[in-house]
This record gives sequence, structure tokens and C-alpha cells, in this order.
Amino acid sequence: MTDLLITLTQKEDNANNVTVAFTMGKMALSKGHSVSLILLSNAVHLAERGYGNKIDIGEPFQPVGELIFEFIAQGGEIKVCSACMKHNGVSEDNLMEDVEIITAEDVISIIMDSKKSLQLN
Repeated sequence: MTDLLITLTQKEDNANNVTVAFTMGKMALSKGHSVSLILLSNAVHLAERGYGNKIDIGEPFQPVGELIFEFIAQGGEIKVCSACMKHNGVSEDNLMEDVEIITAEDVISIIMDSKKSLQLN
């Protein structure tokens, strides 16, 4: 069970929401909460190595590539929908280390079992 579940469906088409998702996740981790971030729909591209490096909305926010690295380093979990990967042409071979591929059934279970959630869709 995770303390905070963040769901995200966008990539650079909504750079603000992407940035906020990882910023809030990182903040929750720094306060001692466990955080899982589920990438759905177009957001599955963010699980690809280096993809987040192209998103930077500027001060006072960090670039997304840095946020993702720090999020994982601080113990945050990134989970990516397998069906969304297939639909969006994202290959398992291209994923960052420490990313977990999950099914739609897993998504529902994680949502139902989380203490709190933040949806950025």
C-alpha cells in the first residue's frame, strides 16, 4: 500500500502537469511518505530513458529529467501501464531502470489500496 498515488496521462503536451506530478511526488517523499506514480496513456513515454530531459518549464521548477532521477533516488516508484505502452509504441527495451510494468488490473488495485491520490490528467 502506498501513501500517495499519483496518476499522470500526459507528456510534453502538458509539461506543467508532468512537472507538478514529479515535484509533488518528490515533496511527499521528502516528508517520509511512500509514493507511487502511475504513467497511463501518453505519459508512458516518460518511462523511456532520457525522455524527461526534453521537459523544462523553468523556474522555480526543476527540469523533469532531474525530477525523475531524484524521485527514483528518494524511493519513489514509477509504474507504467503495459497496454498503454503497446498502444503508444513504447518498447520495454527502452525503459529506465527501476520502472515497473503493470496491467490494468494492477492499476485498479493500486488505486483502491492507496491512502491518498493526486490525479494529473
